[in-house]
Order: sequence, then structure tokens, then C-alpha cells
Amino acid sequence: MTDRLGRADLHIHTLASDGTSGIVEILEHVEKRTDLDVIAITDHERIDAAVAARAIARNTGLRFEVVVGEEITTRGGHLLGLFLEEPIRPLRSLRWTIAAIHDQGGIAIPAHPLVPYPLCAQGWLLRRLLADADPRYHPDAIETFNPTTLGRPWHGRVVAFAQEHGLAPVGNSDAHAAAAIGQGYTTFRGRTAEDLWAAILAGQTHSHGQFHGTGALLGVFAQQLRKYGRDARDEVRGRLLRTGKGRDHGYPGGQLRPPRFHPRAFDSETSEELEERVAERAAEGIR
Repeated sequence: MTDRLGRADLHIHTLASDGTSGIVEILEHVEKRTDLDVIAITDHERIDAAVAARAIARNTGLRFEVVVGEEITTRGGHLLGLFLEEPIRPLRSLRWTIAAIHDQGGIAIPAHPLVPYPLCAQGWLLRRLLADADPRYHPDAIETFNPTTLGRPWHGRVVAFAQEHGLAPVGNSDAHAAAAIGQGYTTFRGRTAEDLWAAILAGQTHSHGQFHGTGALLGVFAQQLRKYGRDARDEVRGRLLRTGKGRDHGYPGGQLRPPRFHPRAFDSETSEELEERVAERAAEGIR
């Protein structure tokens, strides 16, 4: 192992919410195409795909770790909750939601903050939380790099805010397609999810990345529209035919109604393909 810093992308969406890739595609992409050591699956208002991804990564022996996360809609903007075991209820105050994440031993990070848009936490609210005498209500870090349209114009302002308030800077891709994973990333000392957790709490992280071009963003939006069409078709078909299935949530068992992870559904070709990826990486000396 070299002395290079670990790399993490902690803001990734799947088919379970508004992403366009299933978790097997995501895991294969990270294994083969990136040098990330930690990723977090952060679907909107749910953690089922993240839990499935973590189980598959562990059981298959992939070289990176998966953190269970969630992008939670609060009345004060979107908030990333990391290292979760239970989903967090949406549409509560930002203050309540940060405390709920901390009650699970998790980490709370405002996503694409300071942008003058309802889904983004504003500076005045974050300052009020940081001034609270109870650290239970303090955000642990702030997303200083987000390569999307929401992140570009306000990047410098967010970096300055993090420095002013001593918040750990975090870079993420906010990926809605597997190919975008790693477009933004965080560096930290160590390689493991535990190392990352400690680095964030110690304020010893750095954010990096490259902004998307307009064409890439429009391409993902078109993929999302096609996904929503498929989802609606599959839900209607499942109900009319009473098949016990619905839209694809992107993991084995994710087409069942209600969706639930079935490890047995993974014990087939998909498992073998991922195991082959691991063997290839080991043979190349990349592990």
C-alpha cells in the first residue's frame, strides 16, 4: 500500500430514487473504473439500495467500502446522512434532522449548500445551528464541491464558509449515473470508512473535482425522463396483472412489491461477474 490519501465519493443516487443506474452497475463501475476507497449511496428518503449495496460489496470482497447514507429533504434544505442503519423521516427541520442522524452515530452534511434555492441549506440557518451550545445540532461537514449546476456558481462562497466556521470540506459527485461517480471526491488519511469517519469529525478532509458541462447534465436529465416513464409503466402493469412486482429499485429483489433485498437473487451470474472483477484487480496488483 502506498502513502496516498484515501478517496471517497459520498453522494451517489441509484434507481431507487432519481438515479439511472442500479447498484450492481455502480459497484462494477467503482471497482473497475475508479480509484475510490469509499462510496456512499445516498438516495432520497430511503436507504434500501444502500443497505443492499453494502451487503453485496462485503460478500463479494470488493476492494472498496460502501457507506449507508440518505439524502434527506428537510424544511431547511437537503441534508446527507451517512453511516445510518435506519432511514430518517423527511420534512422535519434541519435542526431536528441533524440530531436524528447523530442519534444513530451518523454524520450530517448539508448538500449543495448556500445556493438561493429551497432545496439548499442557507448560510443564516447553518450559522444559527453552529452557534447552538449543544453540538448535537451542529453539522459535521459541508459539501464544498458539487459538480452540478447547483454547485458551480457558489463554489467559492461555500469553500470560504467552511473555512470561516471550521467545517470539514467534502467533495462529492452527486452522481445520478454510474459514469459520473468520482467527478467530485474527498481525500482523507487512511483508506477505510472508519478512517473517513474520523477524518471528517477531525476536520481533516479535502474536496476535489471537475464541474460537469451542460451537455452531460442534459444527457442525464434525458436518462431520468426515460427512467420515470419505465417506472410508471412497470407500476401500472404490476398492479393490473397482479404480478407482485413493480418498478425496478436497482437491486436484487428490488422489483418486488414491497421491494426487499434478496441475497439469493444475487447468487448467480452477477455475483460471478463481480468476483471476476476482484480477481482481475488483484492480478493487476491494484488492490
